[in-house]
Formats: sequence, C-alpha cells, structure tokens
Amino acid sequence: MDYKKLIIESGKKMYNEGFTIETWGNISARDPETDLIYLTPSGMDYLICTPDDVVVCNIKGEIVEGIRKPTIEKELHLSIYRNRPEVNAVVHTHPIYSTVFSCMGEDIPLLIDEAAQTLGNTVKTSKYALPGTVELADECIKALGKEANACLLQSHGAVCVGENMEGAFKVAKVLEVTAEIYQLIRATGGKPIPLSHDNIEAMKEFVKFRYGQDK
Repeated sequence: MDYKKLIIESGKKMYNEGFTIETWGNISARDPETDLIYLTPSGMDYLICTPDDVVVCNIKGEIVEGIRKPTIEKELHLSIYRNRPEVNAVVHTHPIYSTVFSCMGEDIPLLIDEAAQTLGNTVKTSKYALPGTVELADECIKALGKEANACLLQSHGAVCVGENMEGAFKVAKVLEVTAEIYQLIRATGGKPIPLSHDNIEAMKEFVKFRYGQDK
C-alpha cells in the first residue's frame, strides 16, 4: 500500500466531508508490516499537500523520512499505537456536534444501533490539556481505554481510531451523527432511552461475526 498517498487522500476527505476547517486536525496510518507511522505535516493545507509533505517516523517517534515538521499531535498518535496494537489508523477531527459535547466536558452514550456496532464503548471526554503536549496524549489514552474507538478532547475535538483508514473514518461519521442526534434530543427537552448493556454487546457480536457478505 502507498501510505503517503493514503494520508494525502485522507486529509482531503477529512476537509471535504466537514470534519475540520482550515489546517486543524491531523491524520496518521501505521504500516503493520514495518511498524512505520505516516503523519500529516503541521499546519499545511490539506488540499495542496503532496506525498512529499508526509512525515514518516518509527514507534519511538524518530523521524525516518520527510522534510516537514509532523503534526504537533505526533505524541498523541504514537501513544495510541503503543497502547492499542490493533489500531492502524488515527483521525483527529474537529466536528461541530461532537465538539459541542467536548466543550461541556460530557460523554456521548451509545444511543443508536450504529453507535453500538461502531464506537466500541461510551465516547468519553478527556480532561483538558494543551494541544501538542504529552499530557494531552496521556488523557486521550485514558479516555479511549482498551475498547472505545473514539474519544473527545475537552474543548478541542475528537479522536477516532480503526484497524484501517476506512474504519477510522466510519467511526468519525457515526460519532458525529450520534452527537447530532443526542444534541437534538436534548434541544427538544427529551431524554434518550439508552441501549442496554446486553443489547450493545449483541450489536458488537452481530457486526463482528454476522454482518456483511463475507461472514
């Protein structure tokens, strides 16, 4: 796989699908065969970046290829890969509805079947820490835990992970839809009916073993 091309295409996708504005947010992918990590460059327009702008580092954070400064959230990405060996793609987004809840320091429950199937666990909001710091990376890891595929960074945005880039973007989409539904319920004065733990586990089992043509 051409991971540099994947990063460039994913940056354009994140921008065009409204998951961020300007140069905010960042993306990475890990090659499971080499354990090398490919990162978006810091502060560059996603629409004009080229494969030469992608930064490559090892799991220790040592730059092995690239002429650009990597995203300031490099340590956040690396920390996720160190703690979640099944993850091979990380998308840090700045979506509207999800960020509303991050600014209130609130978690997003698994309200709909799609969320139960995709998000892995309640989407928790991490304790606030400044962007680009080790503290932010540590708080992100705490919020993600070992099961969740997404978390919110307080007053900042969202972090979504997947076994591949397609999976990470699926998580980002479902998270934002769930956040919008949750916001609309609360705006009308209603209360969501939470899915039971048993039903959430059933949904996880369903999507893992029975959903799709190859299962």
